[in-house]
Amino acid sequence: MSRLRIAGSPRPRGLLPAQIHPMSTSASSTPISYKDAGVDIDAGDALVERIKPLAKKTMREGVMAGIGGFGALFEVPKRYKEPVLVSGTDGVGTKLRLAFEWNMHDTVGIDLVAMSVNDVLVQGAEPLFFLDYFACGKLDVDTAAAVVGGIAKGCELSGCALIGGETAEMPGMYPDGEYDLAGFAVGAVEKSKILTGQNVKPGDVVLGLASAGVHSNGFSLVRKCIERAEANGTVPATLDGKPFKNAVMEPTRLYVKNVLTALAQHPIKALAHITGGGLLENIPRVLPEGTGADLKAGSWPQTELFAWLQKTAGIDDVEMNRTFNNGIGMVLVVAAEDAEATAATLRQLGETVYTIGNITERSEGAAVQVK
Repeated sequence: MSRLRIAGSPRPRGLLPAQIHPMSTSASSTPISYKDAGVDIDAGDALVERIKPLAKKTMREGVMAGIGGFGALFEVPKRYKEPVLVSGTDGVGTKLRLAFEWNMHDTVGIDLVAMSVNDVLVQGAEPLFFLDYFACGKLDVDTAAAVVGGIAKGCELSGCALIGGETAEMPGMYPDGEYDLAGFAVGAVEKSKILTGQNVKPGDVVLGLASAGVHSNGFSLVRKCIERAEANGTVPATLDGKPFKNAVMEPTRLYVKNVLTALAQHPIKALAHITGGGLLENIPRVLPEGTGADLKAGSWPQTELFAWLQKTAGIDDVEMNRTFNNGIGMVLVVAAEDAEATAATLRQLGETVYTIGNITERSEGAAVQVK
């Protein structure tokens, strides 16, 4: 596993050569350390030591090196005959603003992993390893360790190794207490088993797996709803049996292990991870030309969280279904004769499964319609 490096700005904020003003002889000769410039190497080293045991828990077959090297090494498991690598990268979006404001840093790392590994899963791939990028203005070891702890937890739950990453402390680039995240996942799938959706046809059944909440998309609107509710004094104490903030920050569900198990047992034709664009924009990405999906309104329940968001924002069902996952985080397309058995397997594994619609012929109009 590669070492998480600490990168810093080469000079303090604002000191461009043309802006340096004459100093007294004593001031100009005073030594300036990297720490004086805003980059604390010792804090970075302390973070690496905190991360090591977390990353170690994610180790799996294929990992060939530990933390400390310049690059991470991974050998594709030999059980693959014709492996095809599948990659995905993503962030957490403006959900981070709430993490800063509410001091809730321990779950956004799970979001970061889930956004990429769930995407990789859509091609039928098993996530193999994950790398992260954590950038901040001033490194707070406890905050960074909480975030990376969530990343490690997400990797552990999805069976992929946290094989390396980058911690960048860049004075002047971010306000104190704030940071940004990016993640990158690589998986593998047998060439003959890649899910393309090309064999999807009219009459196939659309199954929906329940989401854990908002996940990591639509938070610009979520934050506006919170602002409106705070101004009106209508922020609920709880939603879906959880304290309000916990309900909003509930991490993205990791579907990897359960869906991979179902894939091994049933002929699933297509998968769609419901992220930005909701059901209306993501399902068409895995459908062949000339087909669409008719989803049955009310075939899955609207949670208190999404009902509150819809009421507070004052938006219609169409806007809900193209902004949020609205309660469905992953969609599967299967032949009608395989639907019941596939759903039963997923329920046994712990997923909440709904039959939400059917594939239809579609030559014009919206590809996905909820009616």
